[in-house]
Amino acid sequence: MDSRDWGTFLLPYEQAVEELKVKFKTMRSELKKREEYAPIEFVTGRVKKISSILDKAKRYNVALEDLETGIEDIAGIRIMCQFVEDIRRVAEYIRMRKDLKVLYEKDYITNYKESGYRSFHMIVEYPVQTALGQKEVLAEIQIRTLAMNFWATIEHSLNYKYRESLPEEMRGRLKKAAEAAFVLDNEMSSIRQEILVAQKSFEDDSNIVSSTLAAIHQLYFYHLVSEAIEAQERFNRLWETKDFEGLKQLMGEVKGLIKQHKKVEEPGDEL
Repeated sequence: MDSRDWGTFLLPYEQAVEELKVKFKTMRSELKKREEYAPIEFVTGRVKKISSILDKAKRYNVALEDLETGIEDIAGIRIMCQFVEDIRRVAEYIRMRKDLKVLYEKDYITNYKESGYRSFHMIVEYPVQTALGQKEVLAEIQIRTLAMNFWATIEHSLNYKYRESLPEEMRGRLKKAAEAAFVLDNEMSSIRQEILVAQKSFEDDSNIVSSTLAAIHQLYFYHLVSEAIEAQERFNRLWETKDFEGLKQLMGEVKGLIKQHKKVEEPGDEL
C-alpha cells in the first residue's frame, strides 16, 4: 500500500472542484441574465474516493507514483442540461475559457458505449494556487442531460454492487432503459420551444408575486399601514384567482404610492 499522505495529495483536487463549481454556477447565472435561459440546469462536483482511485489504478495498470497524470478524473465536475442541444453549447463555452485548458474530449453521445451510457466528457488542465505555488490539476468535466444522468447514476450503483460483472439479464434491461432515456431526450427536444415558453411564463409570474409582496411590505416601512392592509387584501383576492395581470397592476399602484410618499418626505432643493 502506498504510504503517501492522501489528505495532502487530494487537497489541490478538492480546491479545483470547489473553484470550478463556483465558476460554472456563475456562468449559469450570467447566461440566465443575458439570455433569459441558461443551458446549464445545475452543477455538481466530487473528488474521487481513495478506494476508487486505487481500484482504477489497478484496473488501468497505473503506477501509484503516476496517479496525477495517469488518472484524469480524480477531480470531477458534472454539468446537467435540460436538452441534448445544450450540451454542445456548454462544451463550446468551456472551450472558450482562458482559466483552464481543454486537453481532449470524449463524445459518448454520438458514439455511445455498448452499455447504453451517453455523456460528453472533457479532460481539462486547471491551475490551482497552493501555498507552495501553482499546481496544474487534471479534472474531468461531464456534460449530460438529466435523463442521461439518472441512467448513469443507477448504472454506476449497480456496477459497484456487482463489482463490474453485471448479470446478462440486468445488462439487457439497463440497455433498454438507456434507449428509453434517449427517446425521452429526443421528445423533450422536439417540444423544446414550448417548454421554454412555459418555464419563462412560470418564472415571470413568480417574480410578479415576489415583487408585489416586497412592495406591500415597504408600505409599512413608510408608515402607510392602512394602504398596506388594503393592498394585502387585494393581493389575496387576486392570488386566489391567479390573476397575474391584476397583480402586475397592483404592484404598479403600490410602487406609485411609495414614490409619491418619498417625494413628500424628501426636502426640496432650496438653493
